Amino acid sequence: MSLTRRTLLISAPLAALVAGRALAMSPQIYAEDGIAVDGSDVVAYFTQGMPVAGSADISYDWMGATWLFSTEENRDMFAATPDAYAPQFGGYCAYAVSQGYTAPTIPEAWRIVDGKLYLNFSLRAQELWLQDVPGNIAKGNANWPGVLN
Repeated sequence: MSLTRRTLLISAPLAALVAGRALAMSPQIYAEDGIAVDGSDVVAYFTQGMPVAGSADISYDWMGATWLFSTEENRDMFAATPDAYAPQFGGYCAYAVSQGYTAPTIPEAWRIVDGKLYLNFSLRAQELWLQDVPGNIAKGNANWPGVLN
Protein backbone atom coordinates (compact mmCIF):
# COMPACT_ATOMS: atom_id res chain seq x y z
CA MET A 1 0.00 0.00 0.00
CA SER A 2 1.45 3.34 -0.96
CA LEU A 3 0.75 6.53 0.93
CA THR A 4 -0.35 9.45 -1.15
CA ARG A 5 -0.81 13.04 -0.10
CA ARG A 6 -4.58 12.51 -0.33
CA THR A 7 -4.42 9.41 1.93
CA LEU A 8 -2.39 11.34 4.48
CA LEU A 9 -4.78 14.31 4.41
CA ILE A 10 -7.78 12.04 4.91
CA SER A 11 -6.08 9.84 7.52
CA ALA A 12 -4.47 12.53 9.67
CA PRO A 13 -7.68 13.77 11.37
CA LEU A 14 -8.77 10.20 12.09
CA ALA A 15 -5.36 9.34 13.54
CA ALA A 16 -5.47 12.45 15.73
CA LEU A 17 -8.94 11.49 16.97
CA VAL A 18 -7.82 7.94 17.80
CA ALA A 19 -4.65 9.22 19.50
CA GLY A 20 -6.67 11.73 21.51
CA ARG A 21 -9.09 9.02 22.62
CA ALA A 22 -6.19 6.82 23.73
CA LEU A 23 -4.74 9.70 25.71
CA ALA A 24 -8.13 10.36 27.31
CA MET A 25 -8.44 6.80 28.65
CA SER A 26 -9.35 6.73 32.34
CA PRO A 27 -6.79 5.20 34.70
CA GLN A 28 -7.63 1.71 35.96
CA ILE A 29 -7.92 2.98 39.55
CA TYR A 30 -9.95 6.06 40.44
CA ALA A 31 -7.55 8.35 42.27
CA GLU A 32 -7.54 12.09 42.93
CA ASP A 33 -3.99 13.47 42.88
CA GLY A 34 -2.75 9.86 42.93
CA ILE A 35 -4.63 8.96 46.14
CA ALA A 36 -7.12 6.09 45.82
CA VAL A 37 -10.65 6.21 47.27
CA ASP A 38 -10.34 9.80 48.46
CA GLY A 39 -7.80 8.65 51.05
CA SER A 40 -10.18 6.27 52.81
CA ASP A 41 -8.87 3.09 54.40
CA VAL A 42 -10.52 0.38 52.28
CA VAL A 43 -9.81 -2.34 54.84
CA ALA A 44 -11.82 -0.39 57.43
CA TYR A 45 -15.00 -0.86 55.38
CA PHE A 46 -14.63 -4.58 56.10
CA THR A 47 -13.28 -4.44 59.66
CA GLN A 48 -15.11 -1.40 61.08
CA GLY A 49 -18.14 -1.27 58.79
CA MET A 50 -17.65 2.35 57.83
CA PRO A 51 -15.36 4.67 55.92
CA VAL A 52 -12.31 5.72 57.94
CA ALA A 53 -9.80 8.31 56.79
CA GLY A 54 -6.37 6.94 56.06
CA SER A 55 -3.08 8.60 56.94
CA ALA A 56 -0.40 9.72 54.49
CA ASP A 57 2.11 8.17 56.92
CA ILE A 58 0.60 4.71 56.43
CA SER A 59 0.37 4.06 52.71
CA TYR A 60 0.84 1.40 50.08
CA ASP A 61 1.34 1.86 46.34
CA TRP A 62 -0.67 -0.54 44.17
CA MET A 63 -1.93 -0.41 40.58
CA GLY A 64 -0.54 3.09 40.01
CA ALA A 65 -2.26 4.69 43.00
CA THR A 66 -1.36 5.38 46.61
CA TRP A 67 -3.72 3.77 49.11
CA LEU A 68 -3.93 5.24 52.62
CA PHE A 69 -4.70 3.32 55.81
CA SER A 70 -5.64 4.19 59.37
CA THR A 71 -3.43 1.48 60.89
CA GLU A 72 -0.32 -0.43 59.89
CA GLU A 73 -2.27 -3.66 60.41
CA ASN A 74 -4.83 -2.58 57.79
CA ARG A 75 -2.05 -1.61 55.39
CA ASP A 76 -0.42 -5.01 55.85
CA MET A 77 -3.74 -6.81 55.31
CA PHE A 78 -4.25 -4.89 52.07
CA ALA A 79 -0.67 -5.48 50.91
CA ALA A 80 -1.07 -9.23 51.46
CA THR A 81 -4.26 -9.49 49.35
CA PRO A 82 -5.17 -6.17 47.69
CA ASP A 83 -7.84 -7.73 45.47
CA ALA A 84 -9.74 -8.80 48.60
CA TYR A 85 -10.13 -5.19 49.78
CA ALA A 86 -9.87 -2.94 46.73
CA PRO A 87 -13.23 -1.66 45.54
CA GLN A 88 -14.73 -3.20 42.45
CA PHE A 89 -14.44 -1.37 39.13
CA GLY A 90 -11.23 0.33 40.24
CA GLY A 91 -13.09 2.44 42.79
CA TYR A 92 -15.23 4.14 40.15
CA CYS A 93 -18.96 4.51 40.76
CA ALA A 94 -20.56 1.06 40.53
CA TYR A 95 -23.81 2.54 39.20
CA ALA A 96 -22.01 4.55 36.51
CA VAL A 97 -20.05 1.49 35.38
CA SER A 98 -23.30 -0.49 35.19
CA GLN A 99 -24.60 2.24 32.87
CA GLY A 100 -21.49 2.19 30.66
CA TYR A 101 -19.36 5.10 31.89
CA THR A 102 -17.11 6.08 34.80
CA ALA A 103 -17.70 8.58 37.58
CA PRO A 104 -15.81 9.48 40.76
CA THR A 105 -17.01 8.26 44.15
CA ILE A 106 -17.46 9.44 47.70
CA PRO A 107 -16.45 7.35 50.73
CA GLU A 108 -19.92 7.55 52.30
CA ALA A 109 -21.73 5.83 49.41
CA TRP A 110 -20.58 2.24 49.77
CA ARG A 111 -21.82 -1.30 50.13
CA ILE A 112 -20.18 -4.70 50.62
CA VAL A 113 -21.92 -7.37 48.55
CA ASP A 114 -20.72 -10.97 48.58
CA GLY A 115 -17.46 -9.90 50.19
CA LYS A 116 -16.71 -7.18 47.61
CA LEU A 117 -16.66 -3.43 48.14
CA TYR A 118 -18.67 -1.21 45.79
CA LEU A 119 -18.57 2.59 45.83
CA ASN A 120 -20.91 5.14 44.29
CA PHE A 121 -20.77 8.74 43.09
CA SER A 122 -23.35 9.93 45.62
CA LEU A 123 -25.97 8.61 48.00
CA ARG A 124 -28.55 9.17 45.22
CA ALA A 125 -26.48 7.10 42.75
CA GLN A 126 -26.25 4.43 45.42
CA GLU A 127 -30.05 4.41 45.78
CA LEU A 128 -30.34 3.79 42.04
CA TRP A 129 -27.68 1.06 42.18
CA LEU A 130 -29.43 -0.61 45.12
CA GLN A 131 -32.68 -0.96 43.13
CA ASP A 132 -31.15 -3.95 41.30
CA VAL A 133 -27.86 -4.93 42.91
CA PRO A 134 -27.41 -8.30 41.14
CA GLY A 135 -28.40 -6.83 37.78
CA ASN A 136 -26.20 -3.76 38.21
CA ILE A 137 -23.24 -5.88 39.27
CA ALA A 138 -23.73 -8.11 36.22
CA LYS A 139 -23.96 -5.07 33.92
CA GLY A 140 -20.92 -3.52 35.59
CA ASN A 141 -18.92 -6.73 35.18
CA ALA A 142 -19.90 -6.85 31.50
CA ASN A 143 -18.84 -3.21 31.00
CA TRP A 144 -15.57 -3.41 32.98
CA PRO A 145 -12.86 -2.53 31.99
CA GLY A 146 -14.17 -1.43 28.59
CA VAL A 147 -15.62 1.75 30.13
CA LEU A 148 -12.07 2.99 30.73
CA ASN A 149 -11.62 3.69 27.00
